Amino acid sequence: MKTFRSQKLILLTLGLFTPIIFTTSKVNAGSFGAEIFCTMRDGGNDHESSWDAAYTYIKKQKGGIFKVSPKQAAAQITESVIRDRETFSYCVEYLDKLHPNRQLIKDLEKEEKRKEKEVQDREKKRKKLERELEETNQNFSEETIERYSY
Repeated sequence: MKTFRSQKLILLTLGLFTPIIFTTSKVNAGSFGAEIFCTMRDGGNDHESSWDAAYTYIKKQKGGIFKVSPKQAAAQITESVIRDRETFSYCVEYLDKLHPNRQLIKDLEKEEKRKEKEVQDREKKRKKLERELEETNQNFSEETIERYSY
């Protein structure tokens, strides 16, 4: 009985402290990722290089089976900047690049698909016309018709 109770106690303790350990590393990774992003942007680097550096750091710190998606990393950076507004006051202006206008991206993708479909439709019509022209040409005999022979 004592071993069963001690096992329950150990499992309960692990169950309580495990989430605390993992969320602390996640918060620290996001916070330092925000620091990397903001410092690089403030130093004059472009968005892409700053984002790549911060995202790489956050992915590396997370570890484990599941990887951090770009959306999650952007949310962590944004959360860190907003939470510690006094420290990152210079960085608020750079946050809009982390969350691009999703509707604009969807509209551009729809437009691109529509153009591809138009190109495919034109190609189908062209092939159809070529087949009809070939069929029509086969119906005529090989003899040449002279204009003035009557």
